[in-house]
Amino acid sequence: MISKNLQKELIVQLNKEFHSAYIYLGMSAYCSKEGFNGAASWFLIQYQEEVAHGMKMFKYLEDQGAEITLPDIKSVKVEYKSLLDVFRKSLAHEQFMTKNLNNLSDIAMKEKDHATYNLLQWYVTEQVEEEATVGEIIDHIKLVGDNGYGLYTIDKELASRNFVDPTQE
Repeated sequence: MISKNLQKELIVQLNKEFHSAYIYLGMSAYCSKEGFNGAASWFLIQYQEEVAHGMKMFKYLEDQGAEITLPDIKSVKVEYKSLLDVFRKSLAHEQFMTKNLNNLSDIAMKEKDHATYNLLQWYVTEQVEEEATVGEIIDHIKLVGDNGYGLYTIDKELASRNFVDPTQE
């Protein structure tokens, strides 16, 4: 059974997962407004992934018999300076999430909660992929700079992404 402390910390993380989804929905809105429909689609898929991450944690808490509370989800900004800016903010957010998940893993280890630690390792591994993917997109955008055709090409490439629920793999 999960400790009250770890339960509380996982609920905080659960809220962060759903807040992440909200952040990506805002990023999608910005990209759509700016005419980057491929990036808007990419961020909508990122939104779906974050909802799936949240639901995986929610189900785990249910399975552990935790008393689940659902705090308010903070509002998010929907204005950015550029396509590069929005992806840089995405990377910074993913790095923030990685730090949180690493801290949660430390708590689970200290409490010798192997089941929760195992769950959190799935998230930690997922974060490696998240950061690498966004980092690669940033590299491509920096490579083309303000070149309209280059940005158009990257946007078209981003549009090819399809949603695959990472919790079902």
